[in-house]
Amino acid sequence: MTIARFSKSFTQQEPIPEEGIAAAVEVMRSGRLHRYNVAPGEEAEVSALERELAQWQGSAYALACSSGGAALRIAMRAAGIGAGDVVLTNAFTLAPVPGAIVAVGARVVLVEITEDLRLDLDDLEAKIAAHQPKAVMASHMRGHLCDMERLSAICDRAGVPLIEDCAHTMGAKWNGRRSGSFGLAGAFSSQTYKHLNSGEGGFLVSDDADFMARAIILSGSYMLYGRHGAAPSEEHFRQARLDMPNTSARMDNLRAALLRPQLARIEDAINRWNDRYRVTANVLATCPQIVLPRRPAQEDYVGSSIQFRLPGISAQGAEAFIARAADLGVELKWFGAGDPVGFTSAHSSWHYVEPQSLPRTDDVLAGLFDMRLPLTFTVEDCRQIGEIIVACAAEQMAGDAS
Repeated sequence: MTIARFSKSFTQQEPIPEEGIAAAVEVMRSGRLHRYNVAPGEEAEVSALERELAQWQGSAYALACSSGGAALRIAMRAAGIGAGDVVLTNAFTLAPVPGAIVAVGARVVLVEITEDLRLDLDDLEAKIAAHQPKAVMASHMRGHLCDMERLSAICDRAGVPLIEDCAHTMGAKWNGRRSGSFGLAGAFSSQTYKHLNSGEGGFLVSDDADFMARAIILSGSYMLYGRHGAAPSEEHFRQARLDMPNTSARMDNLRAALLRPQLARIEDAINRWNDRYRVTANVLATCPQIVLPRRPAQEDYVGSSIQFRLPGISAQGAEAFIARAADLGVELKWFGAGDPVGFTSAHSSWHYVEPQSLPRTDDVLAGLFDMRLPLTFTVEDCRQIGEIIVACAAEQMAGDAS
């Protein structure tokens, strides 16, 4: 059977909205790119973005940062985490998450994942009891939320702060409650391949006034915290302003100008991502060799990427499957490779983290594949992509079995 080749780019994003371009040009014409460089009576683009983000998220406070990784590092330092402290996080995540933990001098202890790519809460409970961590950093990797109510309850009972890595779940909900609102803080990213695009950028949200005051000082406020759009009141800064070092992790007005109209349109973007996800998933589900992660009824996800497993596929077979799909124009990532490739890596390649035995995670990752679903694809594009994957998977698994 002849299969038509797909020809669009998997890394091409939608253009920045015209009003964002116009606002960015205005910032450039003013020359006032730094977030605190404002004229009398003027609200900086960054401050306006923080105010709008907090309102949309339903958080008391929001801080715009230079990256999602910077937001994670600031969150840990603001929570008092430092040298030698243990932080638990998912064994299935991307390198910036354990990297942020190591960057503040803490020790990473990895938690197993389930076959549905979610944090294994039974393993989490056991490792909290065994390691007495200073925090849990739950990474909602590739947009898969675990049972957030149970996770919060586990952390609350143990007296362990919960920090959410929401880089892949901006706008996702669990039982109607937004990701990033279940613990002490939530961190988001606006790196190009996330749900908002400023090239690089990030956000931190929280309802804890003292925590956010420390975070704002850590980001590098130069004592100008009064110019923030969603900050605590003055009394919360009195001690923090003297105790917290300046780490120069601010967002600038140029990037904020690009982001504000995208935030205003994010609900529409989520609907369009989910239309593409559902079509792709429905096609993949026709292949008996392909296993898709279960989506619980409590979860409102953002389908900007899709994951599936081919249980039992050999390493050689996985490489051949990826190569065959690439020949037909479909770019897949595989989490079972020995070496990191592009934006994909596994815990065995994080040599800055102590090696750990994670047999269940390793079994899942051995047959786990991942694919972006950019909004530059149409629904029909996604149907074609799904058909290509199904054909390649059936062909490869038949070959592996023979």
